[in-house]
Amino acid sequence: MNLKHIKYQEDLRFKVLLATTVIAGILIGICSIVPYWYATQSIRRGTRRHIETELQVKNLQIQEMITGVETAINNSVWAVEHRLHEPDSIYSILEGLVNQNKWFVGATASFEPNYFPQYGRWCELYVKRYPDGHLEKMQLGSAEHDYLKSSWYLDGMAAGQGHWSEPYYDDFGAGTMLCTYSIPVHDAHGRKVCLLDADISIEWLSELVNANPIYPSSHHIILSRTGKIIVAPIDSLVMKTIANDISRHDGESTFYQVAQNMLKKESGFMSFTDLEGKEQYTFYEPVNNNTGWSIAHIFSEKDIVIKIWLTTATFSVLLLISLFLLCFLIWRTIVSMKRLKTTQEQKASIQSELKIARNIQMSLLPKAFPAYPNRDDVDISASVVPAKEVGGDLYDFYIRDEKLFFCIGDVSGKGVPASLVMAITHTVFRNVSAHESRPYLIVSAMNSTLAEDNTDASDLFVTLFVGVLDLPTGRLQFCNAGHNAPYICGETIQMLDVVPNLPAGAIADWQFEQQEIMLDAQAMIFLYTDGLSEAMNPRHELFGKQRIQQVLEQNTKPTDTIKSMFDAVHQFTNGEIQNDDITMLAIHYTKPQRVFTLNRSLTLTNDIENIPQLNRFISDVCSTLRLHYSISKKILLAVEEIVVNVIDYAYPRGKTGNIYIEAAANDERLKVTIVDSGKFFDPTEQPEVNTSVPGEQRAIGGLGIHLVRKFMDSINYNRVDGKNILTLRKKIK
Repeated sequence: MNLKHIKYQEDLRFKVLLATTVIAGILIGICSIVPYWYATQSIRRGTRRHIETELQVKNLQIQEMITGVETAINNSVWAVEHRLHEPDSIYSILEGLVNQNKWFVGATASFEPNYFPQYGRWCELYVKRYPDGHLEKMQLGSAEHDYLKSSWYLDGMAAGQGHWSEPYYDDFGAGTMLCTYSIPVHDAHGRKVCLLDADISIEWLSELVNANPIYPSSHHIILSRTGKIIVAPIDSLVMKTIANDISRHDGESTFYQVAQNMLKKESGFMSFTDLEGKEQYTFYEPVNNNTGWSIAHIFSEKDIVIKIWLTTATFSVLLLISLFLLCFLIWRTIVSMKRLKTTQEQKASIQSELKIARNIQMSLLPKAFPAYPNRDDVDISASVVPAKEVGGDLYDFYIRDEKLFFCIGDVSGKGVPASLVMAITHTVFRNVSAHESRPYLIVSAMNSTLAEDNTDASDLFVTLFVGVLDLPTGRLQFCNAGHNAPYICGETIQMLDVVPNLPAGAIADWQFEQQEIMLDAQAMIFLYTDGLSEAMNPRHELFGKQRIQQVLEQNTKPTDTIKSMFDAVHQFTNGEIQNDDITMLAIHYTKPQRVFTLNRSLTLTNDIENIPQLNRFISDVCSTLRLHYSISKKILLAVEEIVVNVIDYAYPRGKTGNIYIEAAANDERLKVTIVDSGKFFDPTEQPEVNTSVPGEQRAIGGLGIHLVRKFMDSINYNRVDGKNILTLRKKIK
């Protein structure tokens, strides 16, 4: 072999090697570009979802704070209105507000000019919280600090309802930048005489939204309704106005366009160039409450670039490993086996978690029957059978102040989303009805909560029937929200005539209509969800209302009715798969009729001088019934507390009104009924007083009704024909 031939073979091998290298490079390039492109797109989408979720969490935290502030101030207006004649006592109301609300820097009661002559033209009562936690009372109003000209005062008084101010610097009271929520206070003649407000520190709000950033460059901006910057990463930008202090430049890519969209209360995602020329991204959305604020989460392009770089490096390593085909196939086999095992474990875990969720869901509902074995005026039974592991049906009932509060509902949809809405609905019913006795207001509050949480993605609503049965009288007040009409079972069986209304959660401001009937003794109310009437047999026939009525005709007791109804449904469906939750609630009103052995009455005018006459009347009644002195004393104190409150607050100052007191007794108990024609006031809606808390730390009011509850066996309130009717009962047997 000559040198020429050897050189030729070496050149051929070099060319083959070069061609192989080029082809391998091209293949590796092609194989790397496609995964790289998909990876970068996935990272960008994941980052956007992560940031959007973080923004929603911060938004909810702000809404929670705003709602807490508004609720605390709104619930304290009545206390200030009842203390307008005692300016010094208003300090204790303000101290209670600041003590009980961690968001408050201070609380203020600012009065109209010359309202209290002893204070002169300006009376601005202020309680401030210092960083170490101690409180200081101040009277800030003066010629140097003429709050009557301040925008927060003028806007708050003009609003007529709760109002959030624009951010401002308070150099007289808090000594920091604030936002103020205020609401007017009216006197007995309906005039606005005072502005009650709470101060929220902008510094505290900034710490709340910028805590625990998910990326190094992440920060938040909050704009007020007029475009004033409330929170910003640079302190010098706070209190500046978008329209006046931040100029527009670089076209549509600057933050100016983002700010304009935020002022329009829009939501979205945009990119922009900051003042240093760096690419930035932002999610923005309005804060859904009365503040008019909008919040934006801003993060840098470099946070995405770093992830993409890491992903690229990972793909490069994987591409090198892919050259070893056998190892790759073995690795894939091992991964597949591990994935199968993980999937099976996850499935078992999900089944276990669903079982736990079902147990938790069922634990929310009353399940001990008979529900009230020691009562002789009501008998209740209920049952719910979800179609899946968890369901969307609910029922609830409990007795408060001789009223039976009950509800039944059906969430649109099934499974986990419906079960979450069911839990929320049950919780809201309990929370609202704990201090509200009118069904239409209970349903309205539930509707507002559900509509606020509803989104286009979920679009879940709840059909509801809420009733309040006054056990002493049989008066049933109810409100229907798109639910099936219940049956009234007595001498005849008929469906209750209900106004349909819309389901709860459909329209936030829907005006629900309340109805009422008088329920006869021994009558039974039967409520159900459409899973019962729409249960289907193998021939696709529905169970229907006619079969429901046939079962009701054969049963009179709640427990028997529920059992018979389930037996009838199971027999009808004949093993067909249950497609919807089945829920039933049966309430038997069993009030016994007893003969009164004593019946006396007394009519007084709202004059405190008449209290001795009241005491003699109650003492004579207790003496006639031969009650022990200790029991008589409790009855006397309870009745006197109620009548004195009526004298003080039921009628406008200077107006004479009557107070009718009736005492009636049978062989079991004494009933004292107090009737007045004054303004609406339900004392049973007042929250329980925590007597374990020192008196100086408790909110003002509520102790009187607490004593009445303690001294009497039950207290019951009704508003009938413009009259307040309060009934106190005490066992005497």
